[in-house]
Amino acid sequence: QVQLVESGGGLVQPGGSLRLSCAASGFTSDGYAIAWFRQAPGKEREAVSCISSRGGTVNYANSVKGRFTISRDNAKNTVYLQMNSLKPEDTAVYYCASSRRWYCSVSAVDFGSWGQGTQVTVSS
Repeated sequence: QVQLVESGGGLVQPGGSLRLSCAASGFTSDGYAIAWFRQAPGKEREAVSCISSRGGTVNYANSVKGRFTISRDNAKNTVYLQMNSLKPEDTAVYYCASSRRWYCSVSAVDFGSWGQGTQVTVSS
């Protein structure tokens, strides 16, 4: 059974950092791109970052570029999202998702497996 489990969310002050983890099980994730999406209350889900199957290509939403870093450890079947200089507008539920392909996409329809999400709240 394919499963993605996010962890690492929480409450942090503006300017702080968090590292999210996405642990995959039930399949070998190194054949597929993995992305992070987020959804804030009352807003549409948006793509935050994506990493290709072997980590050779990464991309970021303009709103997080320079602050967030995506990485993966295929030996551990885990993808990470290091989030620095967090802002209140980063507050959202963050989801990781596994693509149907090895290369990245920003379209949610290209991702077939999703985690349950982890809440990130940036507030003083």
